[in-house]
Amino acid sequence: MSELLKNIDARTKLAGTNKLEILLFFLGVDQRTGRRETYGINVFKVREVMRTPAITAAPDMPSSVEGMVSLRGALVPVIDLAKYSGISAETPREIMIVTEYNGHTQGFLVEGVDTILRLDWSKMRVPPEMLTAQTGGLVTAVTELEDNRLVMMMDVEKVLAETTSIENEIMFRSVVTVDRPDVTVFYCDDSSVARKQIERTLDAMGLKGLSAVNGRQMWDEMEKVAAYAKSVGKPVSSIINLVLTDIEMPEMDGYILTKRIKSDPRFANIPVIMHSSLSGMSNQKLGQSVGVDEYVPKFEPQRLSETLARRLGVGGDELVART
Repeated sequence: MSELLKNIDARTKLAGTNKLEILLFFLGVDQRTGRRETYGINVFKVREVMRTPAITAAPDMPSSVEGMVSLRGALVPVIDLAKYSGISAETPREIMIVTEYNGHTQGFLVEGVDTILRLDWSKMRVPPEMLTAQTGGLVTAVTELEDNRLVMMMDVEKVLAETTSIENEIMFRSVVTVDRPDVTVFYCDDSSVARKQIERTLDAMGLKGLSAVNGRQMWDEMEKVAAYAKSVGKPVSSIINLVLTDIEMPEMDGYILTKRIKSDPRFANIPVIMHSSLSGMSNQKLGQSVGVDEYVPKFEPQRLSETLARRLGVGGDELVART
């Protein structure tokens, strides 16, 4: 398995090309359907794949959290993805995928891993509404393999929000308020949890927001606004005050979206902030290379609100921290 993720750092070269590599894995045969579904996770967020070590049970944990393991001196929570997904598979989860999101490390128990698949983000599609309903919003994107298998990208941010203490009310208490309902932030993220977190931050700040599920949808919305602005003789920047974008999204990622915005004179003077759990320096540099004005890692509401306020030109006495 070490060979599976060999030279993972070299894969950062894919960023900015609208391509990604995903690690395919299985959770076991779902007794409800009799099928073994194929899931995917972005390789950028995988630290290692290993045999499941001894797990120490911990009190007051959600049922899908098996406990904690010690990895190189750090305690890491372990989440059984089959249990979380409601899959009553009988096979043991002997493989653990160690991931890092938003500066947090955790282990995901799976039945097994398959291979690493390289593909274009345009091949990843927004899941059908029926699948979204069936999985409770757990799947953010889907793609079909040559062997007709359907690969489902799991919304890891949703998993972590519902199984760990990463998100809590205290996070939003220090959000900066500006009370500017005349200001609109356009934001896109394929994770329903991330969109909800952004919405809560904007609401707490007193700003309006318009959301999209990926870069393609956001670009379509911006072109509609541009057409309207032209018809009424206004600059687009008077309607879209700022764009906040995730990096990883089906159909069009945040790098391509930013590159389009920054190369289009219709969208001049609109700041673009990249908001992602891909917090590596290489990803930030790639963002800068396509014109991103600033980078904010997920998910820190106070830092996000301060950045938004500054980029929107609101400062000094107008900034009020919530208590």
